[in-house]
Amino acid sequence: MTTAAPPEPAEERVGLSRDAAGRPVPSAWRRARSRIRGEDPVVGWAASIAVALLALFLRLWHLGRPHAFEFDETYYAKDAWSLLHFGYARDYVDKANDRILDGQTTDLWKSTPEMVVHPDVGKWLIALGEKAFGMDPFGWRVSAAVVGALMVLVMCRLARRLTGSTLLGCVAGLLLCFDGLHFVLSRLALLDIFVAFFILCGVHCLVADRDWHRARMARLVPDQVSDGRSWGPVRGLLLRPWLLLGGVCWGLAVGSKWEALYPLAAFGLLVWLWSAGARRSFGVRWAVLRSAVVDGIPAFVQLVLVALVVYVASWTGWLVNAQAYEQHLSATQYTHYDGGQDWPTRTEPDASGLGEVTQSLRSLWYYHQDVYAFHTHFLNDSTHTYASNPAGWLLLNRPVGVAADTDIQPGTQGCAAPAGSDCLRQVLLLGTPAIWWAGCLAILYALAMWVGARDWRFGLAVVGVASTWLPWLQYDDRPIFSFYAVITLPFLVLALTLAIGRLLGTSAAPSGRRTAGVVVSGAFLVLVLLNFAWFWPIWTNQLLTHGEWLDRIWFTRWI
Repeated sequence: MTTAAPPEPAEERVGLSRDAAGRPVPSAWRRARSRIRGEDPVVGWAASIAVALLALFLRLWHLGRPHAFEFDETYYAKDAWSLLHFGYARDYVDKANDRILDGQTTDLWKSTPEMVVHPDVGKWLIALGEKAFGMDPFGWRVSAAVVGALMVLVMCRLARRLTGSTLLGCVAGLLLCFDGLHFVLSRLALLDIFVAFFILCGVHCLVADRDWHRARMARLVPDQVSDGRSWGPVRGLLLRPWLLLGGVCWGLAVGSKWEALYPLAAFGLLVWLWSAGARRSFGVRWAVLRSAVVDGIPAFVQLVLVALVVYVASWTGWLVNAQAYEQHLSATQYTHYDGGQDWPTRTEPDASGLGEVTQSLRSLWYYHQDVYAFHTHFLNDSTHTYASNPAGWLLLNRPVGVAADTDIQPGTQGCAAPAGSDCLRQVLLLGTPAIWWAGCLAILYALAMWVGARDWRFGLAVVGVASTWLPWLQYDDRPIFSFYAVITLPFLVLALTLAIGRLLGTSAAPSGRRTAGVVVSGAFLVLVLLNFAWFWPIWTNQLLTHGEWLDRIWFTRWI
């Protein structure tokens, strides 16, 4: 037996205002009750999966080449193998890389733990690929390729949820699919693609929670709240399933890299403000303050505390082997920085039962203090060829070369360069210029739409860019790299997609505005595709003559 929906309030039938076409604008009650369902969900899922499969195919193509450790793969691939076989990251012998590339996987790891400076979630995912396909370049890269393709799928679904359009959802997915930075990171055993994926999943969960929260409130409130002292519904909104799932995603994001903490904080505040806005739209007075109590506290528990539990759980391998860390890494230069002392747990008798858990957690806390000292102090005076100022990341100021085979002479390895020249192969971490440069304009437009038109969807893109990019400006005195901005990329893509949606308009009927929007948007997508094809050789280690390579290096700072 189904329960009839409560009657629509009288003021809903009247209409509070009218749009530009003269149609009545439904109020918050009506908008909350009727989520966008104008397009076939089967078609939506089929189209999204098709775009994701295209992304997976591109990322798996010749994934094992070059047969080498590219950039920081030298750390994460070996740490992943160590986690898989020992439960924690062990140090390794000299020249381990050459022996691994020759097929050897035994007698390479020492019995002492390695001082790792990033959490383990991403490395465990890399380990899954090594478990399935072996300790070789394909094995340690395949997890990144799968996660990169899944990220494209999530991008499609998030954009479709925000716009109600399968077409725009696919546009967002294709933009992410054809971005060079995302593409190359999906073909490397680095941690950044994993943290970007989990952040995007976390954001998608929060947007789904916003829809759920408003629809649930509409079911619980049959009419606008008229009592000025009312807080609105409380008990029926305490448990929010999408927030719980979001907490898991954010815990995995922070468990991949700590940089996810900034967007977690920003989007956590946004959840509170969204909840307050929902209550205000239903007539609750002093909604921001009241929502801080009835929505903010439960949301903090389900989002932040759940993320904390997931994060700590991701260190289980470390905790089980805490004694090895206490013995070998409790008296390092990081521990003693600025007068610090050895870990107290180093000399404490081994506890048992619950006491052992507490002791291991304390050791993990001391370890985190050492890792924080490494990130904030020990890199300040360091330099790196590919380090870049984060102020210019969105403009692609300094890409990172992760692999290169240079000075290939004519007649060798298929090189057909003219006499006096040579050939080379390169893998360059460089975004697709058309996406990033247009994305910078789109985010400025998004800011104007968020502030001027009060469209919350554009605010999502603005908060995403601000929270994933601006915090890096405080670390411009130490070596940091432009590919860290991959966590910003989905929000640039979102801003571009929303801008394209505005260009196309809401009506599919033929019109001059619609035609112009289709032409401009289509031309931009073609430009992105051409950009992707042009830079494909320097993303996939293809053989190029020196002249062909220079044609793709548009600025001296890209060398």
